[in-house]
Amino acid sequence: MTIRHVFAITLLAVTVSASAQVPSKTFALVNGEAITEAEVTALAAADLAALEAKKAASPATYERDKLLILHRAMGSIIEDKLIGLAAARDRVTKEQVRIAEVESNVETPSPAEVEAFYQANKAQISAPHDQAIPLVRQYMIDQSRRRYEDALFNVLKRQFPVKVLLDPIRAEIATAGHPSRGPETAPVTIVEFSDFQCPFCGGLFPTLKAIEKNYPDKVRLVYRQFPLTNIHPLAQKAAEASLCANDQKRFWEFHDSMFGDQAHLTVEDLKKRAVDLKLNTTEFDACLDGGSKAGAVKKDIDEGSKLGVRSTPSIFINGRGLAGNQPYADIRDMIEDELQRQAQAAAGGR
Repeated sequence: MTIRHVFAITLLAVTVSASAQVPSKTFALVNGEAITEAEVTALAAADLAALEAKKAASPATYERDKLLILHRAMGSIIEDKLIGLAAARDRVTKEQVRIAEVESNVETPSPAEVEAFYQANKAQISAPHDQAIPLVRQYMIDQSRRRYEDALFNVLKRQFPVKVLLDPIRAEIATAGHPSRGPETAPVTIVEFSDFQCPFCGGLFPTLKAIEKNYPDKVRLVYRQFPLTNIHPLAQKAAEASLCANDQKRFWEFHDSMFGDQAHLTVEDLKKRAVDLKLNTTEFDACLDGGSKAGAVKKDIDEGSKLGVRSTPSIFINGRGLAGNQPYADIRDMIEDELQRQAQAAAGGR
Protein backbone atom coordinates (compact mmCIF):
# COMPACT_ATOMS: atom_id res chain seq x y z
CA MET A 1 0.00 0.00 0.00
CA THR A 2 1.47 3.38 -0.99
CA ILE A 3 1.73 6.46 1.22
CA ARG A 4 -0.79 8.16 -1.11
CA HIS A 5 -3.25 5.28 -0.57
CA VAL A 6 -2.80 5.48 3.23
CA PHE A 7 -3.34 9.23 3.10
CA ALA A 8 -6.50 8.81 1.00
CA ILE A 9 -7.94 6.30 3.48
CA THR A 10 -7.08 8.59 6.41
CA LEU A 11 -8.63 11.59 4.67
CA LEU A 12 -11.78 9.59 3.87
CA ALA A 13 -12.05 8.41 7.49
CA VAL A 14 -11.78 12.01 8.70
CA THR A 15 -14.43 13.07 6.19
CA VAL A 16 -16.82 10.31 7.28
CA SER A 17 -16.19 11.15 10.94
CA ALA A 18 -16.87 14.82 10.32
CA SER A 19 -20.03 14.04 8.39
CA ALA A 20 -21.33 12.19 11.44
CA GLN A 21 -21.46 15.53 13.24
CA VAL A 22 -24.02 16.94 10.79
CA PRO A 23 -27.23 15.47 9.39
CA SER A 24 -26.34 12.94 6.69
CA LYS A 25 -27.98 13.19 3.28
CA THR A 26 -30.54 10.49 2.52
CA PHE A 27 -29.51 8.38 -0.47
CA ALA A 28 -32.50 6.01 -0.45
CA LEU A 29 -35.60 4.93 1.47
CA VAL A 30 -36.48 1.28 2.07
CA ASN A 31 -39.99 0.81 3.42
CA GLY A 32 -39.70 4.33 4.82
CA GLU A 33 -36.32 3.74 6.51
CA ALA A 34 -33.50 6.02 5.36
CA ILE A 35 -30.19 4.82 3.95
CA THR A 36 -27.81 7.70 4.55
CA GLU A 37 -24.76 8.99 2.76
CA ALA A 38 -22.71 8.12 5.86
CA GLU A 39 -23.81 4.46 5.72
CA VAL A 40 -23.02 4.16 2.04
CA THR A 41 -19.64 5.89 2.17
CA ALA A 42 -18.65 3.80 5.19
CA LEU A 43 -19.37 0.57 3.31
CA ALA A 44 -17.61 1.89 0.19
CA ALA A 45 -14.64 3.38 2.07
CA ALA A 46 -11.94 1.12 0.62
CA ASP A 47 -13.16 1.49 -2.98
CA LEU A 48 -13.54 5.26 -2.60
CA ALA A 49 -10.03 5.50 -1.16
CA ALA A 50 -8.60 3.53 -4.09
CA LEU A 51 -10.45 5.83 -6.50
CA GLU A 52 -9.08 8.93 -4.76
CA ALA A 53 -5.56 7.51 -5.06
CA LYS A 54 -5.84 7.35 -8.86
CA LYS A 55 -8.00 10.45 -9.37
CA ALA A 56 -5.18 12.42 -10.99
CA ALA A 57 -4.65 9.68 -13.56
CA SER A 58 -8.31 9.47 -14.65
CA PRO A 59 -10.04 12.80 -13.91
CA ALA A 60 -12.44 12.43 -16.86
CA THR A 61 -14.13 9.36 -15.40
CA TYR A 62 -13.73 10.19 -11.71
CA GLU A 63 -17.28 11.41 -11.02
CA ARG A 64 -18.92 8.50 -12.87
CA ASP A 65 -16.61 5.98 -11.19
CA LYS A 66 -17.45 7.47 -7.79
CA LEU A 67 -21.17 7.27 -8.53
CA LEU A 68 -20.78 3.63 -9.59
CA ILE A 69 -19.06 2.82 -6.29
CA LEU A 70 -21.75 4.57 -4.26
CA HIS A 71 -24.56 2.83 -6.14
CA ARG A 72 -22.90 -0.55 -5.73
CA ALA A 73 -22.56 -0.06 -1.97
CA MET A 74 -26.06 1.38 -1.67
CA GLY A 75 -27.47 -1.55 -3.66
CA SER A 76 -25.89 -3.99 -1.22
CA ILE A 77 -27.45 -2.15 1.72
CA ILE A 78 -30.85 -2.03 0.02
CA GLU A 79 -30.77 -5.74 -0.75
CA ASP A 80 -29.71 -6.60 2.80
CA LYS A 81 -32.53 -4.49 4.24
CA LEU A 82 -35.08 -6.09 1.91
CA ILE A 83 -33.92 -9.58 2.89
CA GLY A 84 -34.12 -8.52 6.54
CA LEU A 85 -37.67 -7.23 6.14
CA ALA A 86 -38.75 -10.46 4.40
CA ALA A 87 -37.07 -12.56 7.10
CA ALA A 88 -38.75 -10.60 9.90
CA ARG A 89 -42.14 -10.89 8.21
CA ASP A 90 -41.81 -14.63 7.66
CA ARG A 91 -40.11 -15.25 11.04
CA VAL A 92 -37.06 -16.88 9.50
CA THR A 93 -33.40 -15.92 9.14
CA LYS A 94 -31.92 -13.96 6.24
CA GLU A 95 -29.99 -17.05 5.21
CA GLN A 96 -33.19 -19.09 5.08
CA VAL A 97 -34.76 -16.51 2.76
CA ARG A 98 -31.76 -16.68 0.41
CA ILE A 99 -31.73 -20.48 0.38
CA ALA A 100 -35.47 -20.78 -0.25
CA GLU A 101 -35.73 -18.07 -2.92
CA VAL A 102 -32.34 -18.19 -4.62
CA GLU A 103 -29.88 -20.98 -3.83
CA SER A 104 -32.41 -23.82 -4.05
CA ASN A 105 -33.34 -22.68 -7.56
CA VAL A 106 -29.89 -22.06 -9.06
CA GLU A 107 -29.37 -24.25 -12.12
CA THR A 108 -26.16 -26.22 -12.58
CA PRO A 109 -25.43 -26.56 -16.31
CA SER A 110 -24.65 -29.96 -17.80
CA PRO A 111 -21.25 -30.58 -19.44
CA ALA A 112 -22.99 -30.41 -22.83
CA GLU A 113 -24.54 -27.03 -22.00
CA VAL A 114 -21.19 -25.68 -20.82
CA GLU A 115 -19.50 -26.90 -23.99
CA ALA A 116 -22.24 -25.36 -26.16
CA PHE A 117 -21.86 -22.02 -24.40
CA TYR A 118 -18.08 -22.16 -24.83
CA GLN A 119 -18.37 -22.95 -28.54
CA ALA A 120 -20.84 -20.10 -29.08
CA ASN A 121 -18.63 -17.58 -27.26
CA LYS A 122 -15.07 -18.85 -27.72
CA ALA A 123 -14.13 -15.88 -29.91
CA GLN A 124 -14.47 -13.70 -26.80
CA ILE A 125 -12.72 -16.17 -24.46
CA SER A 126 -8.93 -15.89 -24.32
CA ALA A 127 -8.22 -18.91 -22.09
CA PRO A 128 -7.47 -22.34 -23.62
CA HIS A 129 -10.40 -24.77 -23.76
CA ASP A 130 -9.47 -26.87 -20.71
CA GLN A 131 -8.91 -23.78 -18.57
CA ALA A 132 -11.99 -22.02 -19.88
CA ILE A 133 -14.53 -24.79 -19.28
CA PRO A 134 -14.61 -24.54 -15.43
CA LEU A 135 -14.72 -20.74 -15.71
CA VAL A 136 -17.63 -20.93 -18.17
CA ARG A 137 -19.44 -23.35 -15.88
CA GLN A 138 -19.06 -21.02 -12.91
CA TYR A 139 -20.14 -18.04 -15.02
CA MET A 140 -23.33 -19.86 -16.04
CA ILE A 141 -24.05 -20.76 -12.40
CA ASP A 142 -23.44 -17.15 -11.31
CA GLN A 143 -25.75 -15.89 -14.06
CA SER A 144 -28.48 -18.26 -12.90
CA ARG A 145 -28.02 -17.11 -9.32
CA ARG A 146 -28.23 -13.46 -10.38
CA ARG A 147 -31.47 -14.08 -12.28
CA TYR A 148 -33.11 -15.54 -9.18
CA GLU A 149 -31.71 -12.74 -7.02
CA ASP A 150 -33.08 -10.15 -9.45
CA ALA A 151 -36.48 -11.87 -9.42
CA LEU A 152 -36.50 -11.96 -5.61
CA PHE A 153 -35.57 -8.31 -5.22
CA ASN A 154 -38.10 -7.23 -7.86
CA VAL A 155 -40.81 -8.89 -5.75
CA LEU A 156 -39.50 -7.50 -2.46
CA LYS A 157 -39.32 -3.96 -3.87
CA ARG A 158 -43.04 -4.15 -4.58
CA GLN A 159 -43.76 -5.47 -1.09
CA PHE A 160 -41.42 -3.03 0.68
CA PRO A 161 -41.20 0.18 -1.38
CA VAL A 162 -37.75 1.45 -2.34
CA LYS A 163 -37.06 5.04 -3.41
CA VAL A 164 -33.58 5.98 -4.59
CA LEU A 165 -32.63 9.64 -4.18
CA LEU A 166 -28.98 9.40 -5.18
CA ASP A 167 -28.31 10.66 -8.72
CA PRO A 168 -28.77 7.73 -11.12
CA ILE A 169 -26.03 6.11 -13.18
CA ARG A 170 -26.63 6.70 -16.86
CA ALA A 171 -25.12 4.90 -19.83
CA GLU A 172 -24.55 6.71 -23.11
CA ILE A 173 -26.29 4.67 -25.81
CA ALA A 174 -26.40 5.37 -29.53
CA THR A 175 -29.93 5.65 -30.90
CA ALA A 176 -29.42 7.34 -34.26
CA GLY A 177 -30.09 5.05 -37.19
CA HIS A 178 -31.75 2.35 -35.09
CA PRO A 179 -35.47 1.45 -35.34
CA SER A 180 -37.53 3.74 -33.15
CA ARG A 181 -41.09 4.91 -32.62
CA GLY A 182 -42.43 7.80 -30.64
CA PRO A 183 -41.59 11.50 -30.89
CA GLU A 184 -37.92 12.42 -31.40
CA THR A 185 -38.40 15.17 -28.80
CA ALA A 186 -39.83 12.84 -26.14
CA PRO A 187 -38.35 13.57 -22.69
CA VAL A 188 -37.89 9.83 -22.04
CA THR A 189 -36.11 7.42 -24.37
CA ILE A 190 -36.27 3.68 -23.71
CA VAL A 191 -33.60 1.63 -25.47
CA GLU A 192 -34.35 -2.10 -25.48
CA PHE A 193 -31.74 -4.79 -26.16
CA SER A 194 -33.80 -7.82 -27.06
CA ASP A 195 -34.02 -11.27 -28.66
CA PHE A 196 -37.01 -12.31 -30.78
CA GLN A 197 -36.87 -15.93 -29.56
CA CYS A 198 -36.46 -15.04 -25.87
CA PRO A 199 -39.63 -15.86 -23.87
CA PHE A 200 -38.88 -13.15 -21.30
CA CYS A 201 -38.62 -10.61 -24.13
CA GLY A 202 -41.99 -11.85 -25.35
CA GLY A 203 -43.30 -11.26 -21.84
CA LEU A 204 -42.04 -7.67 -21.86
CA PHE A 205 -43.56 -6.96 -25.28
CA PRO A 206 -47.14 -6.21 -24.07
CA THR A 207 -45.73 -4.19 -21.16
CA LEU A 208 -43.83 -1.87 -23.48
CA LYS A 209 -46.92 -1.66 -25.70
CA ALA A 210 -48.88 -0.42 -22.69
CA ILE A 211 -46.13 2.09 -21.87
CA GLU A 212 -46.27 3.45 -25.43
CA LYS A 213 -50.06 3.71 -25.26
CA ASN A 214 -50.08 5.50 -21.90
CA TYR A 215 -47.14 7.85 -22.63
CA PRO A 216 -47.67 8.69 -26.32
CA ASP A 217 -45.99 12.12 -26.13
CA LYS A 218 -43.49 11.36 -23.38
CA VAL A 219 -41.74 8.14 -24.46
CA ARG A 220 -39.67 7.15 -27.49
CA LEU A 221 -38.79 3.47 -27.88
CA VAL A 222 -35.56 2.37 -29.62
CA TYR A 223 -34.84 -1.27 -30.49
CA ARG A 224 -31.33 -2.79 -30.44
CA GLN A 225 -30.55 -6.40 -31.36
CA PHE A 226 -29.12 -8.87 -28.83
CA PRO A 227 -29.85 -12.44 -29.98
CA LEU A 228 -28.61 -15.05 -27.49
CA THR A 229 -27.59 -17.57 -30.10
CA ASN A 230 -26.17 -20.08 -27.62
CA ILE A 231 -29.68 -20.77 -26.27
CA HIS A 232 -31.92 -19.37 -29.03
CA PRO A 233 -30.77 -20.82 -32.36
CA LEU A 234 -33.46 -19.02 -34.39
CA ALA A 235 -32.81 -15.58 -32.88
CA GLN A 236 -29.97 -14.53 -35.21
CA LYS A 237 -31.96 -14.86 -38.43
CA ALA A 238 -35.01 -13.31 -36.77
CA ALA A 239 -32.87 -10.29 -35.88
CA GLU A 240 -31.56 -10.06 -39.44
CA ALA A 241 -35.10 -10.40 -40.80
CA SER A 242 -36.30 -7.45 -38.72
CA LEU A 243 -33.55 -5.29 -40.22
CA CYS A 244 -34.39 -6.51 -43.71
CA ALA A 245 -37.96 -5.39 -43.02
CA ASN A 246 -36.57 -2.11 -41.71
CA ASP A 247 -35.05 -1.47 -45.15
CA GLN A 248 -38.64 -1.33 -46.39
CA LYS A 249 -39.70 0.85 -43.42
CA ARG A 250 -41.68 -2.04 -41.94
CA PHE A 251 -39.55 -2.89 -38.91
CA TRP A 252 -42.23 -2.42 -36.29
CA GLU A 253 -44.86 -4.46 -38.11
CA PHE A 254 -42.34 -7.29 -38.41
CA HIS A 255 -41.22 -6.80 -34.79
CA ASP A 256 -44.79 -6.98 -33.48
CA SER A 257 -45.57 -9.99 -35.65
CA MET A 258 -42.61 -11.99 -34.32
CA PHE A 259 -43.26 -11.16 -30.69
CA GLY A 260 -46.91 -11.95 -31.27
CA ASP A 261 -45.96 -15.48 -32.38
CA GLN A 262 -42.52 -16.60 -31.21
CA ALA A 263 -43.21 -20.25 -32.09
CA HIS A 264 -42.64 -19.67 -35.81
CA LEU A 265 -39.21 -18.14 -36.43
CA THR A 266 -37.54 -20.46 -38.95
CA VAL A 267 -36.25 -18.86 -42.14
CA GLU A 268 -39.29 -20.25 -43.95
CA ASP A 269 -41.57 -18.74 -41.30
CA LEU A 270 -39.82 -15.37 -41.61
CA LYS A 271 -40.27 -15.36 -45.37
CA LYS A 272 -43.95 -16.22 -44.94
CA ARG A 273 -44.33 -13.26 -42.57
CA ALA A 274 -42.88 -11.04 -45.29
CA VAL A 275 -45.58 -12.31 -47.64
CA ASP A 276 -48.33 -11.83 -45.05
CA LEU A 277 -47.13 -8.28 -44.32
CA LYS A 278 -47.01 -7.53 -48.07
CA LEU A 279 -43.31 -6.68 -48.17
CA ASN A 280 -41.34 -6.78 -51.39
CA THR A 281 -40.44 -10.45 -50.95
CA THR A 282 -37.78 -10.49 -53.67
CA GLU A 283 -35.78 -7.84 -51.82
CA PHE A 284 -36.55 -9.33 -48.40
CA ASP A 285 -35.54 -12.88 -49.34
CA ALA A 286 -32.31 -11.67 -50.96
CA CYS A 287 -31.48 -9.63 -47.87
CA LEU A 288 -32.18 -12.51 -45.48
CA ASP A 289 -30.47 -15.24 -47.54
CA GLY A 290 -27.44 -13.06 -48.21
CA GLY A 291 -26.79 -12.35 -44.54
CA SER A 292 -26.22 -8.66 -45.24
CA LYS A 293 -27.56 -7.64 -41.82
CA ALA A 294 -25.34 -9.99 -39.77
CA GLY A 295 -22.75 -7.25 -39.30
CA ALA A 296 -25.32 -4.79 -37.94
CA VAL A 297 -26.60 -7.41 -35.50
CA LYS A 298 -23.06 -8.14 -34.30
CA LYS A 299 -22.41 -4.42 -33.81
CA ASP A 300 -25.49 -4.17 -31.58
CA ILE A 301 -24.34 -7.19 -29.57
CA ASP A 302 -20.85 -5.73 -29.14
CA GLU A 303 -22.19 -2.34 -28.03
CA GLY A 304 -24.68 -3.96 -25.68
CA SER A 305 -21.94 -6.08 -24.13
CA LYS A 306 -19.83 -2.98 -23.50
CA LEU A 307 -22.83 -1.45 -21.71
CA GLY A 308 -23.05 -4.49 -19.44
CA VAL A 309 -25.92 -6.28 -21.16
CA ARG A 310 -25.66 -9.95 -20.25
CA SER A 311 -29.24 -11.16 -20.65
CA THR A 312 -32.43 -10.22 -22.43
CA PRO A 313 -34.49 -8.22 -22.24
CA SER A 314 -32.38 -5.34 -20.97
CA ILE A 315 -33.75 -1.82 -21.19
CA PHE A 316 -32.25 1.61 -20.54
CA ILE A 317 -34.59 4.44 -19.56
CA ASN A 318 -32.74 7.68 -20.30
CA GLY A 319 -29.61 5.61 -19.82
CA ARG A 320 -30.73 3.96 -16.57
CA GLY A 321 -30.51 0.20 -16.83
CA LEU A 322 -33.17 -2.37 -15.96
CA ALA A 323 -32.62 -6.07 -16.68
CA GLY A 324 -35.25 -8.74 -17.13
CA ASN A 325 -38.98 -8.86 -17.80
CA GLN A 326 -39.80 -5.88 -15.60
CA PRO A 327 -43.38 -5.31 -14.47
CA TYR A 328 -45.28 -2.32 -15.82
CA ALA A 329 -45.25 -0.59 -12.43
CA ASP A 330 -41.45 -0.58 -12.18
CA ILE A 331 -40.99 0.86 -15.67
CA ARG A 332 -43.75 3.40 -15.06
CA ASP A 333 -42.15 4.46 -11.78
CA MET A 334 -38.78 5.07 -13.44
CA ILE A 335 -40.43 7.07 -16.23
CA GLU A 336 -42.29 9.16 -13.66
CA ASP A 337 -39.05 9.66 -11.73
CA GLU A 338 -37.35 10.87 -14.90
CA LEU A 339 -40.19 13.29 -15.66
CA GLN A 340 -40.10 14.57 -12.07
CA ARG A 341 -36.33 15.05 -12.15
CA GLN A 342 -36.61 17.01 -15.39
CA ALA A 343 -39.41 19.17 -13.98
CA GLN A 344 -37.35 19.90 -10.87
CA ALA A 345 -34.30 20.73 -12.98
CA ALA A 346 -36.37 23.09 -15.13
CA ALA A 347 -37.85 24.78 -12.06
CA GLY A 348 -34.41 25.17 -10.54
CA GLY A 349 -33.12 26.78 -13.70
CA ARG A 350 -35.73 29.52 -13.67
